[in-house]
Amino acid sequence: MEKKVVWVSMAVGFLGILSAALGFAAEATRVKASEVKTSIPGECIYPKTPALVLGLSSAVALMIAQAMVNTIAGCLCCKKQRYSSETNWSIALIAFIVSWVTFIIAFLLLLTGAALNNQRGQESMYFGSYCYVVKPGVFAGGAVLSLASVSLGIVYYVALSNFKSTQTWGPQSNQGIAMGRPEIPPQSTQPVFVHEDTYNRRQVP
Repeated sequence: MEKKVVWVSMAVGFLGILSAALGFAAEATRVKASEVKTSIPGECIYPKTPALVLGLSSAVALMIAQAMVNTIAGCLCCKKQRYSSETNWSIALIAFIVSWVTFIIAFLLLLTGAALNNQRGQESMYFGSYCYVVKPGVFAGGAVLSLASVSLGIVYYVALSNFKSTQTWGPQSNQGIAMGRPEIPPQSTQPVFVHEDTYNRRQVP
């Protein structure tokens, strides 16, 4: 494996782990129902938590990781798929699609959780007889999906890099080597005429 592939995979993997860690931290510090107080009907008092910053940071780290791996690897859909029977190509295609699906869901979960935790002091967020809070598992789900998205992005990048390497060096492995049977000059089938004097001189002992 090339050094470039290793370094890119390490950088993207670090961003994925960072995004997941921030997502789990946001889940741990989110506003809980027991922490919300009501002073008067129609008014909810929310405590200040770092869940907003942590959720946004997790989403940004995930977006950078996804943009990096796809920019360096290149767009898979824009390339000709005449080598679709190759194993690496099939793996790259599946990883590319699933990575984008998980990225979109994780990104939306992280942004939604961060936005709903953006409560400062006293807010009129009183619905019926309940104060609205983010349900448990929103940030955690985004963190898990962000880690899955980055992992699949690395698989996509590595598989596509191996595919490109095979397609680049494979057909050129026989260049510079002459292949085929050796050329033998054709033999003439026409009779050769010898002058009579030359024949007589060769017969004299």
